[in-house]
Amino acid sequence: MAGVGAGASAQEKRATAARLKAALSFSAAEDSEAAGELQALLERALSPSAGSGSEAVSEALAWCRCLLAGGEPWDSFVQAVRAYDPATLCGLVWTANFVAYRCRTCGISPCMSLCAECFHQGEHAGHDYNMFRSQAGGACDCGDGNVMREAGFCKRHRIKSSSEVPSVPKDLLLMSELVLPQFIFCLIQYLREGYDEPVLDVPSEKDLLKILQILEPHISFLEDLTKMGGAMRSVLTQVLTNQQFYKDLSSGGGENTCAKKSHEKYLVALKGSGLTFPEDKLACGVQEQAAGASTSVVQGFAGATSTSGQGDSSDEEDQNGSQGVGKRKRVKLSSSTKDQSIMDVLKHKCFLEELLFWTIKYEFPQKMVTFLLNMLPDQDYKIAFTKTFVQHYAFIMKTLKKSHESDTMSNRIVHISVQLFSNEELARQVTEECQLLDIMVTVLLYMMESCLIKSELQDEENSLHVVVNCGEALLKNNTYWPLVSDFINILSHQSVAKKFLEDHRLLVTWMNFVSFFQGMNLNKRELNEHVEFESQTYYAAFAAELEACAQPMWGLLSHCKVRETQEYTRNVVRYCIEALQDWFDAINFVDEPTPNQVTFHLPLHRYYAMFLSKAVKCQELDLDSLLPDQEMLMKLMVHPLQIQASLSEIHSNMWVRNGLQIKGQAMTYVQSHFCNSMIDPDIYLLQVCASRIDPDYFISSVFERFKVVDLLTMASQHQNTMLDSEHEKSMLEGALTFLVILLSLRLHLGMTDDEILRAEMVAQLCMNDRTHSSLLDLIPENPNPKSGIIPGSLSFESMLSAVADFKAPVFEPGGSMQQGMYTPKAEVWDKEFDPVMVILRTVYRRDVQSAMDRYTAFLKQSGKVNGNPWPPYKKRTHLHSSYKGLMRLLHCKTLHIVLFTLLYKILMDHQNLSEHVLCMVLYLIELGLENSPEQESDEEDSVGGQERCHDSWFPGNNLVSNMRHLINYVRVRVPETAPEVKREPPASTSSDGSAASQNPRRPKGLQRENSGTVQVFSLVAERRKKFQEIINRNTTEANQAVRPKSSMKWSAPGATPQLTTAILEIKESILSLLVKLHHKLSGKQNSYYPPWLDDMETLIQCENPKYLHGDGMTAVERILLKAALQSRLNKRIIEEICRKVTPPVPPKKISPAEKKTLDKEERRQKARERQQKLLAEFASRQKSFMETAMDVELPDADIAMEIATAEQHVSEAVYDCVICGQSGPSTEERPAGLVVLLQASSVLGQCRNTTEPKKLPTSEKEQIYPWDTCATVYEARLATLQHLFKDSSCLQSVSIGWEGGVYVQTCGHTLHIDCHKSYMESLRNDQVLQGFSVDKGEFTCPLCRQFANSVLPCYPGNSVERSLWQCHSNKNMQDLIKEVEELQEQLGTFPSETNLSKEMESVMKDIKSTTQKKYTDYSKSPGSPDNDFLFMYSVARTNLELELVHRGGNLCLGGASTAGKRSCLHQLFHVLAMHMRLYSIDSAYNPWKKLTQLMHDENSQMSSEEQPEVPVLYRDVSSLLLIQILTMPQPLRKEHFTCIIKVLFTLLYIQAHVALSIKCNAEDRMTWMNSGALKKSISNAKKSWEVLLSHVISELFKGKIYEREETEDLAMDSTSAWCPHSIETYLQQFCLPFLRITSLLQHHLFGGELPSCQEDEEFTVLANCLGLLPSSFQSSQFSSASCLDWPVPAFDIISQWCSELVSFADKHPTQVKILLIQETKWDLPRLLQLPENYNTIFQYYHRKSCSVCSKVPKDPAVCLVCGTFVCLKGLCCKQQSYCECVLHSQNCGAGTGIFLLINASVIIIIRGHRFCLWGSVYLDAHGEEDRDLRRGKPLYICKERYKVLEQQWVSHTFDHINKRWGPHYNGL
Repeated sequence: MAGVGAGASAQEKRATAARLKAALSFSAAEDSEAAGELQALLERALSPSAGSGSEAVSEALAWCRCLLAGGEPWDSFVQAVRAYDPATLCGLVWTANFVAYRCRTCGISPCMSLCAECFHQGEHAGHDYNMFRSQAGGACDCGDGNVMREAGFCKRHRIKSSSEVPSVPKDLLLMSELVLPQFIFCLIQYLREGYDEPVLDVPSEKDLLKILQILEPHISFLEDLTKMGGAMRSVLTQVLTNQQFYKDLSSGGGENTCAKKSHEKYLVALKGSGLTFPEDKLACGVQEQAAGASTSVVQGFAGATSTSGQGDSSDEEDQNGSQGVGKRKRVKLSSSTKDQSIMDVLKHKCFLEELLFWTIKYEFPQKMVTFLLNMLPDQDYKIAFTKTFVQHYAFIMKTLKKSHESDTMSNRIVHISVQLFSNEELARQVTEECQLLDIMVTVLLYMMESCLIKSELQDEENSLHVVVNCGEALLKNNTYWPLVSDFINILSHQSVAKKFLEDHRLLVTWMNFVSFFQGMNLNKRELNEHVEFESQTYYAAFAAELEACAQPMWGLLSHCKVRETQEYTRNVVRYCIEALQDWFDAINFVDEPTPNQVTFHLPLHRYYAMFLSKAVKCQELDLDSLLPDQEMLMKLMVHPLQIQASLSEIHSNMWVRNGLQIKGQAMTYVQSHFCNSMIDPDIYLLQVCASRIDPDYFISSVFERFKVVDLLTMASQHQNTMLDSEHEKSMLEGALTFLVILLSLRLHLGMTDDEILRAEMVAQLCMNDRTHSSLLDLIPENPNPKSGIIPGSLSFESMLSAVADFKAPVFEPGGSMQQGMYTPKAEVWDKEFDPVMVILRTVYRRDVQSAMDRYTAFLKQSGKVNGNPWPPYKKRTHLHSSYKGLMRLLHCKTLHIVLFTLLYKILMDHQNLSEHVLCMVLYLIELGLENSPEQESDEEDSVGGQERCHDSWFPGNNLVSNMRHLINYVRVRVPETAPEVKREPPASTSSDGSAASQNPRRPKGLQRENSGTVQVFSLVAERRKKFQEIINRNTTEANQAVRPKSSMKWSAPGATPQLTTAILEIKESILSLLVKLHHKLSGKQNSYYPPWLDDMETLIQCENPKYLHGDGMTAVERILLKAALQSRLNKRIIEEICRKVTPPVPPKKISPAEKKTLDKEERRQKARERQQKLLAEFASRQKSFMETAMDVELPDADIAMEIATAEQHVSEAVYDCVICGQSGPSTEERPAGLVVLLQASSVLGQCRNTTEPKKLPTSEKEQIYPWDTCATVYEARLATLQHLFKDSSCLQSVSIGWEGGVYVQTCGHTLHIDCHKSYMESLRNDQVLQGFSVDKGEFTCPLCRQFANSVLPCYPGNSVERSLWQCHSNKNMQDLIKEVEELQEQLGTFPSETNLSKEMESVMKDIKSTTQKKYTDYSKSPGSPDNDFLFMYSVARTNLELELVHRGGNLCLGGASTAGKRSCLHQLFHVLAMHMRLYSIDSAYNPWKKLTQLMHDENSQMSSEEQPEVPVLYRDVSSLLLIQILTMPQPLRKEHFTCIIKVLFTLLYIQAHVALSIKCNAEDRMTWMNSGALKKSISNAKKSWEVLLSHVISELFKGKIYEREETEDLAMDSTSAWCPHSIETYLQQFCLPFLRITSLLQHHLFGGELPSCQEDEEFTVLANCLGLLPSSFQSSQFSSASCLDWPVPAFDIISQWCSELVSFADKHPTQVKILLIQETKWDLPRLLQLPENYNTIFQYYHRKSCSVCSKVPKDPAVCLVCGTFVCLKGLCCKQQSYCECVLHSQNCGAGTGIFLLINASVIIIIRGHRFCLWGSVYLDAHGEEDRDLRRGKPLYICKERYKVLEQQWVSHTFDHINKRWGPHYNGL
């Protein structure tokens, strides 16, 4: 038996397998010989030593298949097993780039995803779903009730089928249970063998890949097994998790040396990974004791406990060394708290565990990951695998940190973990049983500890705080992302989050983790020179705070929504405060932040703030119970306030030497994805602090932080020690704006979620109109997730429709496409526009201006306000009672002093104060009035007088009463140069008690100190005093307390000698200042009159709409009214103030500097006027050109300059050169030319003969065949003719150019050809990157910038010639025919070598080279002149036909040619004619003779050997027309032209009869033949169609033409009988195309309008216009035959023409008819019709394989002209360096291609060597494009856009309308 070795044949294998199976199923005994034999066989076949060649591997797999199937054929075994599959879950696993779906309506977990099949089988209509490209891979959740709602399951997974599936018969899987353990062990052995511990941390990628390649088939085999369904999966689970199997096979016991060796390698690998194997107890113990309690983290990390001493620790150190160059040294923490076992111990008890170990070791090979995930539908496996995964979590982190491909590895890790942790039930179980939370937090902590550095914040030398180093790869590359993402994922489950929030130890550890980020990426302001290297670490810092701190925070907050969760919040807040306290201690913080440094990262502050907010808002907790003491609050506010001040500094350009990155930080801080985790919590925290701290202290802190204390003096001049004067203004604005935001923002102070959403939305819409998707993106996510999952919140959509109107997407003629936009409703502007919210949310300062401009525009439009409105004051929502204290800021003396000072300074025109400052000051006053304390006793001033105002200006704290308080004198410190010094202080300075400036009873010391910087009272000193009062509460003599040393540098430079004290007389109150300001703003004396004096009502109605919008005066009026409302005294005082005639405000003295600016203004104004004048002149001169130039989309615009048509009395056409500007005629020596664009076009070839448009195929059944296109029909006709007739004659019987014809268009501007050459030269030397290629002759018209590539010379000549040649001559027909013939015989002599003829030659070369050779070479003998001849007249034909298409396919509209203004046919004809005349047509072959003379020697011609000429009746009449005209000398006489037309019309008319006679059936034919014969004798017989038809039929009866008709039906209308009327219609339709072309030609050659008409009379009108109708004609009995004018006896010539056919029919009876029937009616060219829904296209094409390379393209595209499927940029389909799209654009569109990119939904245009992105014709429900399908929303066709695309294609205007072209280098 042992003979059946590995090399047995398939037959033998099956026999053995069957025998073994039989034996095994009988003997249940384990140790039967059959089992032993199987064991031996497997060991032999599978062991790695059997060789790893592909033969050996496939041999081994063949054995496995046979043994598993027990001798059955494999396929039938698979079928059998599948029958037992209880498929309730889909579980399809996919890898990156797979297209999947996510439905938010059905998802329970946000990570839920579905494969396309389950999605389309489920019912998701109307749901909020999108399609997405998987980044990391995923698996389908259909059928999993833990992750999605059952309603969304698809049809297959809806049935709970477990009950119906029969149980598996025992023997079916018997062999599997025995073979698979061995097989998996074999796999593990390979993995062990292949792994060599990398030397110095550089795993040799190649070796790893090699092993993985060898194992590819093994793993694929396992994957196939998993796909057999539930029954096989449970066997695999059994094998993978059974500990006994593992023990038996892998422990390395036994005599198998191979196994022993592999076991040793496994142990080495374990140790090398810094992991211990618990068996090594002894070594382990010794080491642990040595390490003692303070095992250093890094060492623990690197395996201090591992027995192999050389572990990773050395590598870790090396890495430090190398990475630490130029960086600060890493800090190592020592910690005894960590659980060493989490990090270092791994014990494998089953195959699954070791398999996962190797999967990690090999850095997650895709195949292994897919196999492990494919098993997940098995519930037991899922639990076992999750536990194993958690057990290896620390090891995963270590491998990830060292990986070189951390991105790929991260994706693979998340691919696995998201499947495990999204399931709440599973996550809860693992949390309880495997300490998942402990493990995750510890692992994260360990990971970050490897890159800590010492913090430099505050006290650089002694700081104990450590922060992460944002420059480390770990942070820069987001390596921590997978672990954080898992953590966020499990915190989204309530049961897990609750465990976390209850566990105090975990919270402490977590706060510890968060503190690593507190204060990271510190910025120090550069004061001297610009930094040389701008670090970009801030990206890493912001990403880290958002992902590692903020997102887990939002996750936790989402579970703290109800009262019952109060405890959790208390826990978090408690540990947060502890962590903050530690932090302040660690950085040695006392009370002053170090100047000139800022960090934007304060996650601990933000955790604290957000949990406070939640506690008050949702959990009804008392705020004070959560707040620390005053001292801590004061510390807490310092750093957030520092950030606000720094923002202002950065925007004032004080940090410019730090480079752009600091601006980047300031923007990111407020940007929509960050603001609610950064600036909002910061401002909220400041609001909380402000509501609990002494208000004077807070206000003075603010002004001090913003460095504008020195500015707040009444004196007109001051010195600022902190700021340069150019920064003062914007810093003051910053400080005031900050206060306004602080006091009016209510985001966390009582607004509901709906109100917040509304406010955010209004703010964004006010800045700019927004698309739906950008709005979604701009509105911060967390407090109100937009998916509307929170029950009870108004959803995003309904809110949007409440505040905004939708503007549908418009298409502008310029070609720029607008998206659908939302714009605020009028009432939103009217009532809800909130400048404060806008300022808070703008990333760019210009957006604030934009919002104001839009607001102004609205007010002007609605007629509410003229002039410049100020930002409106918006009423605030109700303030939550916990935060009432915030309003004390508005009622504190410090603020009132500041407001008073600023109002005074503005009134006195001090420098540095802008309108913005005034606006903010008034805003603050108004806020104070709106939020004044309840009642105010008018008498309270007198109470407690003395100590009340012993150092203060104002008697009380209430703004309402302080407003009327008069301030008489103020003592200020000013520089000696200041104007104030000159005055003598009045005697009464100190006697006036109410002026709180000089109180004699104040202690001396204080007086001196307080006369510091600002007034008598110094903000700084005041603040210092307050601060000390709080710190030394016990000392009563707070005033005399010694000031701490550190602050000396802050004290104002009172000591400097040049300052002197002056006393100012003020005598104003805030109210009087306001009234005077009103006068100042209005520029009138006494402009303010209290409104209540006329109408008492105004005091009762609070809200007067009149005051809602307006400028500064309105604001002042509104404030005065509110002040009067609040107190009777105020009202009285306002009236008094207004009674006194106010002294005039001092006129503004004009300083020399200002005078200079005024002069400048005046000069500018004059210059502007001069410019206007010049422009007006220029405009009138250029009006005509402009109209021509702008006429791309609006061709009907009237145009003054008809090309070359000057007024009649000028004898020669005059051309303006747009380069040199001279006008003059075009001469032989200095020709002028038209700027033209030559392009090859196949648009004509796309006409089809059906009106039904072709659809783009979207299923295998639909196909497009190009049989019915105009191009194929004509090509086939030419081929048939060439097959039967003489070549040269064939090439004159048809036109080419339906495909690849050359179309010539112009913008209508002319230039001298020599000017053009020098212009091209200058372009060539121009180094600027142009969108065109000068070497190919491309340029843009110097005047209108339209794209062009050649110049068409204008033929010198009279414009009078037209009128002259048009006079009617009375020569008879015969004479004219003779003249035409003679003219044609004249040989075109080659013109003399003039510049003109040279140019004509070169333009002809250009025309030829425009199209590809294959479109010009149709002759059998290459290089034959007939080819050129054919090509040249076909160019004329192409241009005429295209013009016809542009007119809509007929000439009913008439009028000047729509394209006429830009048509250059007249010039083109001259060029073509000059070249055509060089070819003489041998007179014997000249078709003219055949048409106008009867021949008599027919037979001689036939007898010759060569092929016959093409019979006249087969020739294309329009082609003959062009040949006749172009071979005549130019210019042509009108009478000759008419003569040619008349002759050709007779031929056309007979062709119509012949075709008709073939179309009708035999009976009709006889009837017509007989009835016509009777009428032959009538006088006018030759003008009656009946007679002619009968004659034709009888002539053709002579040959075999009508035979064999019964057998084949040539699309005859044999059923319908032809009545005379239908015959007449048929004849007219047959002749119309010729008449249209001829009329156009006549219009271009001879001028004259085209008449317009109804469609049914087009024939008559055109015939009349062409002069075919005799003058005597009456319209009553019109028939087409009356246009005939026979040059020779009609019946004779007809007989002659027919006889050619008859003799031809004898030889080739089959072809006769095919050639006779010509298709006359072509529909206009159309693009393919696209389906309504984009998904239809996407689903069919994105998985479709390419017909050329049979692969599924990475970038599939489809041609919208013919429906061909191509690979964009695919190297697979490249031919001679041309990629497929470029190649196709040449074949299908002669260089123009229109492709729809399937994966991007956009259309790309290829035009020659350039391409451009055109845009998308598919828009979503909100009218937006979705380029690259990033959003994945359903898209629908926008018919208007598609029409525009088609229009541009047909009119060949892609080059003019689309602006962004680039070269494609044949790579598309």
